[in-house]
Amino acid sequence: MLTVSLHGITLHAPHGLYPQEQVLGNDFEVDVDIWLHTDQNKPWPFVDYTLIRSTVATVFNQPGQLLETFVQHIHTALKQYVPNSEKVRVAVRKLHPPMEGQVKYAQVCYEG
Repeated sequence: MLTVSLHGITLHAPHGLYPQEQVLGNDFEVDVDIWLHTDQNKPWPFVDYTLIRSTVATVFNQPGQLLETFVQHIHTALKQYVPNSEKVRVAVRKLHPPMEGQVKYAQVCYEG
């Protein structure tokens, strides 16, 4: 099994439930892991990292509020881009979410 990963993709976008988030925006971080079957007797599969980053950016350029929605859209797009993947894992973090107290990040993760 081959795993292709791109971690720490950072973006700033006007997403969130609260009106101030849609004006000021938030900082987000995304991790992507793609698992692919390998055969020692055949060339191993190739996944272009730049297309992973581009996919994440494209999804974040769309309107939205919920981390769950971004995770779902990124996952769906990557499964279409790499249809031979065994599994795709996407984690989206909102860094320092606007809430009382010190919170490093809120995260939603899906793999399948």
